[in-house]
Amino acid sequence: MKPDNQMPINNRGGNRPNGSRRRKSSRRLKNVIFYAIIIALIVGIFATLQFGARQEEVAFSDLVKDVNDGKVSKIVESGSSLSIYMKDDQGNEEEYPSKTSRIPTGASASEQGLDISKVKYEVNPPDTTGDMLWNLAIIFLPVILMVILFVWMMRQAGAQNNQSLGFGKSRAKLYGQDKTKTKFAEIAGNDAAKQDLTEVVDFLRHPKKFLALGAKIPKGVLLVGPPGTGKTMMARAVAGEAGVPFFSISGSEFVEMFVGVGASRVRDLFEKAKKNAPCIIFIDEIDAVGRRRGSGMGGGHDEREQTLNQILVEMDGFEKDQNVIVLAATNRADVLDPALLRPGRFDRRVRITLPERPDRLAILKVHFKNKPTDDDIDLDALAAKTAGMSGADLANIANEAAIRAARLNHQKITNADVTEALEKVAIGPERKTNIMRDKDKELTAYHEGGHALVAELLPDSDNVHKVTIIPRGGTGGVTWTIPEYDRPYTSVTEYKDELAKALGGRIAEEVVYGRDHITSGASSDLHSATNIARNMIIENGMGTKLRDQSFHEDEGGLMMDRITREKPYSEKTAEEIDREVKDLIDEAANRAREIITTNRSYLERLKDALLEKETLEADEVADLLKDAVMPESAKLY
Repeated sequence: MKPDNQMPINNRGGNRPNGSRRRKSSRRLKNVIFYAIIIALIVGIFATLQFGARQEEVAFSDLVKDVNDGKVSKIVESGSSLSIYMKDDQGNEEEYPSKTSRIPTGASASEQGLDISKVKYEVNPPDTTGDMLWNLAIIFLPVILMVILFVWMMRQAGAQNNQSLGFGKSRAKLYGQDKTKTKFAEIAGNDAAKQDLTEVVDFLRHPKKFLALGAKIPKGVLLVGPPGTGKTMMARAVAGEAGVPFFSISGSEFVEMFVGVGASRVRDLFEKAKKNAPCIIFIDEIDAVGRRRGSGMGGGHDEREQTLNQILVEMDGFEKDQNVIVLAATNRADVLDPALLRPGRFDRRVRITLPERPDRLAILKVHFKNKPTDDDIDLDALAAKTAGMSGADLANIANEAAIRAARLNHQKITNADVTEALEKVAIGPERKTNIMRDKDKELTAYHEGGHALVAELLPDSDNVHKVTIIPRGGTGGVTWTIPEYDRPYTSVTEYKDELAKALGGRIAEEVVYGRDHITSGASSDLHSATNIARNMIIENGMGTKLRDQSFHEDEGGLMMDRITREKPYSEKTAEEIDREVKDLIDEAANRAREIITTNRSYLERLKDALLEKETLEADEVADLLKDAVMPESAKLY
């Protein structure tokens, strides 16, 4: 299995300092007040205009006519302005004046023909407050709005200026102030890596002990391992054990589209680290900026190269009493620049490996610890079935089992939930909605039966765990084999048995339907077999004529290097490699053909059982093939 996701870690966000929270809260309050004032001014102006619009202004001659007709109840004179109270349908006086009018210039209202004896007529001293306020509003309101607009524009410009000034600042997240810290005891497996990193913790805790003896504190530790093995969690555990601040950043966060930004962020990061010493800088996926230089492309001012150069300079710039250690993680140590790996920079290399069976059991216990489970769940058996899986895969199995249990309304996680979760992670989810024709189901049954028959009879092949013709993931069916134990090495006979097993499906189609009726269903099997054969010849020197030689090509090199560099072997050797690969494939195909032809009746049994049940477990396959024989012509001598 090749896992492709990393071990999840908790509390990645860290805790913000209280001062930062108070400043953020203060800025938020100021913004609320600012916008509330603007809204109040707009509402006030709107209300004033609306209030003024409610009173109808009439001509003085119309007022005289309404008074003579008895429609007016009361008139209040204030200066030259008249407020008119009309009568309603019942002849009662209105509560508020609904009309206004003005006395013509040059004479009083009575002199202008208004008979004040027919209405209530009051004279009030003129109130100039409203006019004065209105005049002031006309003068100062535009000024106030302009000031508010100016302040807002200045604030926006200031924010953009701060953002531009902070463009070259480090984006590293600071940890170490968390209440709960990761410790080595919480990480199952990888005891050798823990032992190496314990020395780093001791350096951080007691630097004077080493300096007193003239020892130099390591400046860099490179964590190397496949994805999902817990490199980031190991780095967090170092900081947790040492009790020091932990600056975490990804290699891709240094690089921007503008040249020089990455180098500026590196400088800023190391300055922060020195101020917080003793501390740890953790650079995840350092190969994003640490690849080999000298491609001949982009000149010497490539942004990635400048960033790498600045990292090299900063690591050389540490003084003896600068108790700062750089941890970096990568999956591809082979592509890193040699200057980054030399002594004085990344002095140590810690390999984080895929967990072995005892480690997998410990990891599974951690992930199932807080989950309600049935008593019939056997984690030891699950650990045996998950050879080659990373800690992240095991965490995913536990999570998928819990999701399935919740979806089916189980009170506890059952063994069926765990089994389905394992199969979903290892070989993909079932696609029962993908309905196949009977002819296609029969062909798939022969194909998977061929794999199972060859795998069951070959002595050095992995054990058959399950065979199904239900489509899973991107395949039409699956023959799932599991090694009996973890293999640190692979022999020639084991490789050859794996080759024959991989070709068993294609050969079964050929034996049953004929050479002209084979299908594309074996494409992934052929790809896998070809990779195994080429790996045997090129990497491991397992050829017949090209034995004990390696023809490895560095695929992680720079593009220009691969274009300009010749292969590490001649064209004649390349032809010999192709010939050796073909011989291995032909030999595996012939062995598979001998096994299937000799045991054709057992292939039919497997086919019939698969069509009936769709899925066969390991014991069912073993029972069906218990009398099958291994032909002498298919044995390796």
